[in-house]
Amino acid sequence: MKCTGLVLLLAAHVANGAFLPNRLARARTPAVQIANARGEGYGAPVDNISETVGNTPMVKINDRLCPEGRTIYAKCEFFNPLSSVKDRLALSIIETAEKEGKLKPGDTVIEATSGNTGIAVAMMAAQRGYNCVITMAEPFSVERRKLMRMLGAKVIVTPKAGKGFGMVEKASELAEANGWFLCHQFETDANWKIHEQTTGPEICNDLKDQKFDYWVTGYGTGGTFHGAGKYIKENSPDTKIVLAEPGAADLIDSGISTERKEDGSPCGTHPAFSPHPIQGWTPDFIPLVLEKGMKLDLMDEYVAIPDGAAVETSQALAKTQGILTGISGGATMWAAIETAKKAPEGSVIVAMLPDTGERYLSTPLFASIEADMNEEEIAISKSTPSWILE
Repeated sequence: MKCTGLVLLLAAHVANGAFLPNRLARARTPAVQIANARGEGYGAPVDNISETVGNTPMVKINDRLCPEGRTIYAKCEFFNPLSSVKDRLALSIIETAEKEGKLKPGDTVIEATSGNTGIAVAMMAAQRGYNCVITMAEPFSVERRKLMRMLGAKVIVTPKAGKGFGMVEKASELAEANGWFLCHQFETDANWKIHEQTTGPEICNDLKDQKFDYWVTGYGTGGTFHGAGKYIKENSPDTKIVLAEPGAADLIDSGISTERKEDGSPCGTHPAFSPHPIQGWTPDFIPLVLEKGMKLDLMDEYVAIPDGAAVETSQALAKTQGILTGISGGATMWAAIETAKKAPEGSVIVAMLPDTGERYLSTPLFASIEADMNEEEIAISKSTPSWILE
């Protein structure tokens, strides 16, 4: 199905006061030639780093992974300035708060995060001149903590036993005690609206001269699914939306709702949750942003990701496509490949790749990747006489 109604995008973003990068104003060619020619340049210099958020490319997956007779495109969100889809969310939350008078110079921004949102919020706080405090549960990768601290944030690590709920409760407690601005990424409408205004339109614009049969995504907060899914359904109604989650933490599939406090945050851990390796996906509660999206009946198909599939597919993307994405990207691509296997011949599938693989060096994604030379590499080294490491 081809997307329609796309020229309304610019008018919509002006009316809603939402930010879109200046690049969108430049003329676009069909999806196979959307980038400027090498050497042509990016465009006029931007005023600040936040203006580079969005307009990420889609990359075709070759036949070493894509089932024959089908087309899969990866929406590569690691092209955002801090290398994840969460850069969009942070931009929207901070700019919305500024417009509503909830943030002023010198204020402190706080958020609970598995890492990517915290990195993005720290980026925005650094650029705007706000103080930043992040709460993050102990199991998430240490490189994320270091990146946030590099950006000037204070990182408060919460105990593993508290899971995602613990870090959320700690952020809320600190915000209330200190009068800090709490981002509320799991509850705020600013989350999904940026995806309705940018991510969804980008996908449809880049496929406006092609078929668009399936869109595949997972969820962390549910903002991408809710916002981009809403836009896709309205502008490409025949496109089927596939939502994936870990089989070990099948919160959506369980049919059990999350109990909430007055502000929409969770009261506790969801009974269907169990720990899983897909960092950034499926916290131990159903976010309010996701719940609102589910009530719009956006999901056409559901995929549970089996143990090991996400890591294996992420590694396969690196080795067969040269695409370095995280565990969540591997999970989404696995769901896209399974969808393609069952889809009619000629189907076009778009899969979200939320972040970069470099954010997972201390996780199971790189557990099988050695830093030292293996036997084959040593043999290659010794095959010529000079500079042999002993």
